[in-house]
Amino acid sequence: MSVVILTVSEDEADIRLDRYFRRHYPHLTQGALQKLCRTGQIRVDGKRAEASTRLQPGQSVRVPPIPMAAKPAKDAPRPLDERLVREIQGMVLYQDNHLIVLNKPAGLPVQGGPGITKHVDMMLDGLRAEADDPRPRLVHRIDRDTSGLLLLARTPGVAAKLAEAFRGRDVKKTYWAVVVGRPDPMEGEIDQPLARLGVGANAIMVAADRKDPDGQYARTSYEVVDSAARKFSWLALSPHTGRTHQLRVHCESLGTPILGDPKYGGETAHVDGFADQLHLHARQLDMPHPAGGRLTVTAELPPHMRETFRSLGFTPGATPKPSRRGG
Repeated sequence: MSVVILTVSEDEADIRLDRYFRRHYPHLTQGALQKLCRTGQIRVDGKRAEASTRLQPGQSVRVPPIPMAAKPAKDAPRPLDERLVREIQGMVLYQDNHLIVLNKPAGLPVQGGPGITKHVDMMLDGLRAEADDPRPRLVHRIDRDTSGLLLLARTPGVAAKLAEAFRGRDVKKTYWAVVVGRPDPMEGEIDQPLARLGVGANAIMVAADRKDPDGQYARTSYEVVDSAARKFSWLALSPHTGRTHQLRVHCESLGTPILGDPKYGGETAHVDGFADQLHLHARQLDMPHPAGGRLTVTAELPPHMRETFRSLGFTPGATPKPSRRGG
């Protein structure tokens, strides 16, 4: 083993030194890394550096001899079933060298859990352009019962940039929902903290008192796009925060639960003659592209919502094609 000099790539701009090592040497513990920094064995451009140092493209990182982690014996991973490859590729709405945008069907979980045998995360190998390409990474999640846009990053560096954009509220998200009833007023903002009640798969989110220490700040803008005799409404929802089940609880708090919601709204949410599925769709993402400019992607409605729109006389119009401007 000998000293290695690594060069920070464009994809790793502004990454912390400890995260850089976690990416390249995942077996190195945080404590061991900090000791190597304190003793000057790890250097950036020839200078001592701390674990929190932010790296820039082109900088050189001195890596002292680091023992390789022992690899446990295991069977070679099984290739992804061709049916799953075709399924995940059929969800792609937009892709380039940096990111991928999917239109996830309702009912498909994003990640695994108890009793879940099929989910988006297990299918991501089917989106590699080449066998040795990095595995695409999930940037965010949407509920199992929610359909629509799901953003993936092709590399860890792009994933970090996109995650930062989501945290900084530089991503505009628009959801469409069909709710039972019509909100009054017909547009506005829901500023209602939420708190988790229960644990595990049975946990739900509930409206919380503003003085509740367990309450999480949550804010959503809404607008009634159309309504049918005050009995049903088509809402455009824009979440400004990303709490679990935020839109579903906020719609319930307006007195207009989302049609077909299996967890919120009680019997009111289930109406004979309509598909008993959640009518919530992640319709549009307007976001900064990691290579510059902005990207807008819009997802076609799922079949059960198209049928409900037809029954209620709602006309969504044509779905725009993905567009990138600037950059």
